[in-house]
Amino acid sequence: MNSERLHRLMTVPVDFDIKGSFVKAWELFKSQALLHVLYMMFILSIQGLTVIYFQKYMILYSALLAPPLYSGFFLVANKISRGETVIYPDFFGGFRFWLPLVVISLLGQVLVALGLFALVIPGIYLAVGYLFSLLMGIFGGVDVWSAMEWSRKLITRNWWQFFALMIILIAINLVGLVLFGVGLLITFPMTFLVLYVIFEDLTREVFSEEEPSTTRELEP
Repeated sequence: MNSERLHRLMTVPVDFDIKGSFVKAWELFKSQALLHVLYMMFILSIQGLTVIYFQKYMILYSALLAPPLYSGFFLVANKISRGETVIYPDFFGGFRFWLPLVVISLLGQVLVALGLFALVIPGIYLAVGYLFSLLMGIFGGVDVWSAMEWSRKLITRNWWQFFALMIILIAINLVGLVLFGVGLLITFPMTFLVLYVIFEDLTREVFSEEEPSTTRELEP
């Protein structure tokens, strides 16, 4: 992506309606509710098998499989937003970006951990600041470090609202977990759909001016 247009992200208003974002995300979820639930059941099955039979390799699952698996929700949300037909294999599209997603996730976790270990507050700041890093990596057409930095810079402009959003997302997933884990079939996909909705709203004007590419398909 043209750096000049990326810099335009620093001029667009960074404000969003949290409630409205959940409403839009819910509409995305409902449009393909069965596929979202089936895919979430697949993810939970993989996690369960890893915990039961390969617990010592759980860190490998988190590092190598979780980022592309979770990013499937972003890619499907993009297709729904664009009015395209969605099929179940679309959820596995994150593996097309496996290497950058894994590196973004690993590097982000390392930096957040270092921040928490140092003074706690820097770690919390980065954890919020990197909420869009995977989305930037998929739809922004930028390298790993740029995806993380543009995510951080954009979110920093309204960091407290994003912090509140992160707390809400954590809370609804805790509720989903308490409900015998069944609630996670809805709350976990909703977490990624809400992030996608906000990301799309904030970046649509800038990204829609770009030439179509294999990694940037944001505009509806």
